[in-house]
Amino acid sequence: MKISNLRSSTGRRRTSAAVALGAVLALTATACGDDGSGAGGDKGAEGDGKGKIVFWDNNGGVRTDIWKEVIADFEKANPGIDVEYVGIAATEYQSKVDTAIQGGGLPDVGGVGAAMLAGFAAQQALDPLDDRLEKSSLNGKLNKDMVESLRAAGGGDDRLYSIPTSANNGVLYYRTDLFEKAGLEEPTTWDRFYEAAEKLTNKRKNEFGYTIRGGAGSIAQALDAMYGQSGITTFWDSSGKKATVNDPKNVEALEKYAGLFKKVTPAADLNNDFTKMVAQWDSGTIGMLNHNLGSYQDHVKALGAEKFRGIPQPTGPGGKRVQVSNPVDGLGLFKSSKNKEAAWKFIEYATSHEANSKFNESAGQVPSHTDAAKDAWITKAEPTKLAADALNDGSTTIVQLPYYLPDWNTISKADNEPNFQKVLNGDLSAKDFLDRLAEQLNEAQAEWDEQMG
Repeated sequence: MKISNLRSSTGRRRTSAAVALGAVLALTATACGDDGSGAGGDKGAEGDGKGKIVFWDNNGGVRTDIWKEVIADFEKANPGIDVEYVGIAATEYQSKVDTAIQGGGLPDVGGVGAAMLAGFAAQQALDPLDDRLEKSSLNGKLNKDMVESLRAAGGGDDRLYSIPTSANNGVLYYRTDLFEKAGLEEPTTWDRFYEAAEKLTNKRKNEFGYTIRGGAGSIAQALDAMYGQSGITTFWDSSGKKATVNDPKNVEALEKYAGLFKKVTPAADLNNDFTKMVAQWDSGTIGMLNHNLGSYQDHVKALGAEKFRGIPQPTGPGGKRVQVSNPVDGLGLFKSSKNKEAAWKFIEYATSHEANSKFNESAGQVPSHTDAAKDAWITKAEPTKLAADALNDGSTTIVQLPYYLPDWNTISKADNEPNFQKVLNGDLSAKDFLDRLAEQLNEAQAEWDEQMG
């Protein structure tokens, strides 16, 4: 496995690679101060370790059932604590937390993944967890690279603001039954991918070769397809100041990828987020889907394991596989909590061997607890095993997305998801889209450099 650098070697760069049985993430830190008070100056309180706590799930609906199982097990083991579960859709989570930081009403515990960690930490909404982890039975039992990735994402003070629960990886799912019927080879290369997308499409029969993500979360998937085809292995050029997203090879790759829309994909893809995209693939006759390990169990339930496979992303030039990073997910303790002792007990339980294994087997993701990562189900979940092999055999390079930039989520979501839809519709060229994206990223990087001094 090869891990590309986020920045040039400047002394200000800090890179941490997370490798966990097939999931890799490298992040650099974002600077933020902390005067010991949370949002609105509320420092919260330890409490007596009993009573009610509120938990916000950052992937509500998709993970609701398994979280309720974990909560029921926790309450049985801790009869003095009652956990109120609040499921929030992934697409709405960050804005809901940001609103609560400003106006009050934060939960005690919430899902806090690497991609949104910098923003929450910069607003001083989270409690540092280093001391609690050091005194916990979890100490030494969590994947070190996942821990360090979240530590690096959280702030320039090197403190840990989220305890990792899992790591993810991009997967190309394909319908083995449809491929066999059409006499197609497994889409292990981008050339085979495009060939299959075309041959499996019959619009008159409502059959399509691929489903493309045009709604929420579209940018990361588009970047994955771009860098995978271009073979470019760094997000920043050698100066560390200019993004490579608008490199001519990436422009060409995006033009080809976006050209699939409505040619070999359903028109509904324009507005599909991952839940709609996954549901559409599970219920229809679409040949291929790009998502991550998290939807594996959904496909098993809908199609049966014999009708599909989940394989690593296709290889590009020279047989090399290039992917963009997928973030580590975790649980954070909000500083305004009035019952931090009970909240920490819940985090501690949720990331323990048994609970972490149960959660990740359901989610199809890589466990953060090192004992859970050795459990038998890992080898039985083929996409997880194949991802692990691909990331450890030296054939895969991970292009690290700049999660550390405070503006990353805004740039990659609100600012550019509508523009990507324009690209799909042919109202904006791939070059103009990527030039605008590069300009925003370069400005954000310059501000970051200035902030770091």
